[in-house]
Amino acid sequence: MIDVVEHEPGCPLDRFGGWLEDAGAKVRVLRPYAGDAVPSTPGDGLIVLGGQVDAYADDAAPWLPATRVLLRAAAADGTPTLGICLGAQLLALACGGTVAVGAAPGRESGVVDVHWRPEAAGDPLLGDLPDPFPGPSMHADAVAELPPGAVWLGSSAMYPHQAFRVGAAAWGVQFHPEVSEPTFAGWARELPDVDAAPVVRELAGRDAEVVAAGRELATRFARIVETAAAPR
Repeated sequence: MIDVVEHEPGCPLDRFGGWLEDAGAKVRVLRPYAGDAVPSTPGDGLIVLGGQVDAYADDAAPWLPATRVLLRAAAADGTPTLGICLGAQLLALACGGTVAVGAAPGRESGVVDVHWRPEAAGDPLLGDLPDPFPGPSMHADAVAELPPGAVWLGSSAMYPHQAFRVGAAAWGVQFHPEVSEPTFAGWARELPDVDAAPVVRELAGRDAEVVAAGRELATRFARIVETAAAPR
C-alpha cells in the first residue's frame, strides 16, 4: 500500500491514481486537512503531494511537522518515497536541506524542460526518462540547499534543484508529473502573478508527451514499491 499525503483538495493525486492502479499498486490517500492522521512510520511506499502553503507554514498547516517526520523516517529506512513540489521541499527540509520561500527567480509556470544530470543515468526512478522531461510547474518556492549527501538529479533553466534523491529510494521532484489540464488550469486561474491562458495552452499542446512521461514515472515508482515490499 502506498500512502499519499494530500495537503489540499485542489492538489490531488490526479492522473497518478489511475496510472499507479494500472501498474498494480494500491493507494491510500490521507487528508490531514480533513482530520486524517499522518502516520509516524511509512508503509510500503509514500507520496507527498503539493500545495499552496510553504514548507515552513506549520501554523497554517499543523500536520506539516508530522509529515516531515514521516519523510525523514522513510528516507532513513529506504521506503520508496516521492515528494512532488511542496512534497519535495518538505523532503529536503526534513533531511537537512533548506527551502527558499518566494525564491528570487520568481514563479516558474507552464511546462518546464527538466534536464537530467549525469548522476541520473543509473537512477532506478529517473534514469533513461525523456531528456528534457516535460514537467508541468506552478511554483514560487524552491529547494535552496539539498540535504547533506543527497544526489542532485535534474535541473531547469530557472531552478537548479528540479529533482534529487535522498538515501536509496526517496525522490523529490519540483515539477508535477501527476497533473491534469483541469487541475493545472485551476491553479493558474487562482494565482494573480500567472497569465493563465498561455500556460494552460502550453500544457494542452504538450499533453501527449506530459502523459507519456508522467505515466512512465508513475509505473516505475509502483514497480520500485512492489519490489521493495516483496518477501525476501
